[in-house]
Amino acid sequence: MAEGVEFRGPLDPTRAATAVLDARGRILGWSPRAEELFGHPQHEAVGKYAAELLAVPGDRGADAGDARLLHGGTLEAEHTGELTARRRNGQAVRVAVRAFPLPGGTAAGPPGAAAGGGHGPATVLLAAEAAELRRWETRQALLSALVSQSPIGLTIYDTSLRVMWANATCKRELAGPPEAYVGLPPDELVPGGEILSGEKSSDLRELVEEVLETGDPVVDLHYRGLPQEDPAHERIWSYSYYRLLGPGQEPLGVCEESFDITERYRAQRRLQLLVRAGEHVGTTLDITRTARELADVVIPEVADSVVIDLLREVLQGQEPATSPVRSPEAPRTVRVESRTAPGGVAVPELGPQAGTAEADDAGDAGDAAGTAEAAEAAETAETAGHPDSIVLALQRRSLASGRAVLDNGTDGHPAPGRQTLRTLVVPLRARGPTMGVVTFLRSTNPDPFGSDDLALADELVRRAAFAVDNARRYTSEHTAALTLQRSLLPQRLPPQTAVDTAYRYLPADNRIGVGGDWFDIIPLSGARVGLVIGDVVGHGLRAAATMGRLRSTVRALARLDLTPDELLAHLDDLVTQAEEERVPADGGDEVPADGGEETLGVTCLYAVYDPVSQRCVLARAGHPLPAVVSPGGRVTFPELPSGPPLGTGGLPFESAELELPQDSLLALFTDGLVEARDLDIDAGLDTLGGILAHHRQPLESLCDRIMSVLPSGAATDDAALLLVRTRALSTGQVAVWEMDADPAVVSYARTRATRQLDKWGLGELAFTTELIVSELVTNAIRYAGGPIQLRLIRDRTLICEVSDTGHTSPHLRHAASDDEGGRGLFLVTQTTQRWGTRYTPGGKVIWAEQPLLGGAPQAAPDPPPPTP
Repeated sequence: MAEGVEFRGPLDPTRAATAVLDARGRILGWSPRAEELFGHPQHEAVGKYAAELLAVPGDRGADAGDARLLHGGTLEAEHTGELTARRRNGQAVRVAVRAFPLPGGTAAGPPGAAAGGGHGPATVLLAAEAAELRRWETRQALLSALVSQSPIGLTIYDTSLRVMWANATCKRELAGPPEAYVGLPPDELVPGGEILSGEKSSDLRELVEEVLETGDPVVDLHYRGLPQEDPAHERIWSYSYYRLLGPGQEPLGVCEESFDITERYRAQRRLQLLVRAGEHVGTTLDITRTARELADVVIPEVADSVVIDLLREVLQGQEPATSPVRSPEAPRTVRVESRTAPGGVAVPELGPQAGTAEADDAGDAGDAAGTAEAAEAAETAETAGHPDSIVLALQRRSLASGRAVLDNGTDGHPAPGRQTLRTLVVPLRARGPTMGVVTFLRSTNPDPFGSDDLALADELVRRAAFAVDNARRYTSEHTAALTLQRSLLPQRLPPQTAVDTAYRYLPADNRIGVGGDWFDIIPLSGARVGLVIGDVVGHGLRAAATMGRLRSTVRALARLDLTPDELLAHLDDLVTQAEEERVPADGGDEVPADGGEETLGVTCLYAVYDPVSQRCVLARAGHPLPAVVSPGGRVTFPELPSGPPLGTGGLPFESAELELPQDSLLALFTDGLVEARDLDIDAGLDTLGGILAHHRQPLESLCDRIMSVLPSGAATDDAALLLVRTRALSTGQVAVWEMDADPAVVSYARTRATRQLDKWGLGELAFTTELIVSELVTNAIRYAGGPIQLRLIRDRTLICEVSDTGHTSPHLRHAASDDEGGRGLFLVTQTTQRWGTRYTPGGKVIWAEQPLLGGAPQAAPDPPPPTP
């Protein structure tokens, strides 16, 4: 008897409460166990009637046979039953009883009993608590079920590790009569088996020997092999081993518990495969790499071969058609990945138009001509049962229906020399229409694709589809971002009288193509021109958006005719305010909206060139110094006051003035042009200066030469270049008159302006010019005072400027019908193309421009520059 386990039942004579009754029910014998069960000692019980001592009055729970056991009577055969008995303390107890007559003889009464009583066959009565009997019966049923019904296989090995016994489940798995496997060691029961879990020993027999020697059990050992009843399909078992000990704690052998966990193991493998797919599929926004990652995961766990075919528009970042492809023509797909395990079968191309990821669209015009013939040939081959054509047909069906298509190849025999193909085609779908198909093939794997395989493949493909769709969306959004940025940058710089220009822009990452550098040329009043170049720290869409906002702001501020230092101060306020608005209210770290780099600051250089005075005023905010080339070819990088980058705060900005005679060259650039990982900035500036020394070359050629000697492709910053060659307005294009602040000079001003227009051949503009001059000079005399200057400039437009010493800008207003004045600026607005005010150190200038009727008269062209 093992510890804690009683194999003899409660009604066994060695355990039960025992009493001997005569034919009249009088107690002749009383065992110690009877004393424990009923509470009556032996000297009280012997000689008394059992009915008097034990019977419960009115007990209806016992049948007639059970009641006769207590009330006496002849028992001719063994009897088992259950009744309610009374203990010495009066408590009722439900007992199971077993009684049988003693053979031969009569029972003599106990000493001192009345003569003549109790003659007849004696009865032995065994009793135990009914609840205890039921518990014992339950345990016995459990042991019986383990032997005959339990799904857990039980095998017992002797001390020589040879099979000596197995339960019914193990016998079914071993598939044969006991003599076929009794006496075999554990490693020979399942041919070709191997241990899967990480145990100390990879040999099953050694592992079981260790259990027998040490007594340390082995629990949940995973073991794979080919069962004899189905040698074509592998099974996985969970083995547990523990040592069996005898009564003296001596080893008797080892018990093996085995349980078939094939489906559970495969489910765990599928779950692990999904976890692996989540970690390794879709790590980048590259469609081809995502396809490669999917193939790495599924081969050879899911299939022997796999291919991924995508629609061409998906690779181009376009949304695929929302309606399924139901045309018999081969769809336009590109094979982006194909993978075959050793011994597997390659998957054919999806139709005659399919190509590779690197294929171009050459031959598109001729594709349609052969499509019908190709489809007809494929259909004929499919009817004949050609495996390649069957796979192609399954792929087309999946594309057309948007559902998975399965063919386990069970409807025929493979042709000689060919393997049976099991094919599963799953559409690649994420949020909308089908983007392609993924084809799984099994040829060496004998297992057909089941519902679990279909669910696994569908989930793997779905995860890859989201990565592919994200990459497609990225391609689409990147194209949109690139288009947006290019729309923010000037596509064509309008021709200016003051300067000739050429420019280049190169993003740091040609694949992304989006950066934060910008440049611009802004026409200003008085034939002047504003030149700006800037650099937003960082790359990507956010930098491009910041660049676009700043470029628009610079253009708006420049139209106010602010000085360069004032413009940068206003721009600095804007950038600082924008940075403050992005700080979260809770004080946490701000996350860029596009997930890209943080914009840390902006550098900018702004310059205003006046072709009349041939002077240029510049101010910079942390930007590299410009290069200036004199008409004689001397290259310098003039020292300008250095202001802090925009948005960082600090020192105020200052302007500096340079004289740029006609044919001077001004080069504005960002630091990405002259600095990189493999190029020091000083070396870059020297290289730039050496090229600019040949300034007589056309500006476009100079740009090309400068960009050709840029740092290697390892440049980490965007590069922008703006070359400006200055021009000057001749004295014949400008007329200036100084006047006192006297109303009498208004007539004089009109006369001088009219005569000048006649000299320029612009007499048709005399009337409106007289009106403009009269109103502007009158306003200067009335509201400003001091010396007044009238200047006419014949450029692409006719510019009229009146300067005074006042600092108050006039405002346009609408005069009432009974007002005597207030209509001057309104008339100017109606008769000019545009007008405005700019401030000077000595006052202000009010200017107005008129379009030249029939186009601007062409001034005498400047002589061509000498050949370098």
